[in-house]
Amino acid sequence: MTEPWVSADEIAAHLSVSKDTVYVWINTRNMPAHKVGRLWKFQASEVDEWVRQGGASTREDR
Repeated sequence: MTEPWVSADEIAAHLSVSKDTVYVWINTRNMPAHKVGRLWKFQASEVDEWVRQGGASTREDR
């Protein structure tokens, strides 16, 4: 079974951050996201791997 695509609201809740933070991370930290029409869609497994690799860490931590 394929993994479902989730919305920006759902991925923000998954990561316990605001939706605005998700949009900033898409633009500044290469958060894995796919544009479908006007909406951003995510696969939680891609985002989880990005977090594990340090994508969501603060600049000082990098």
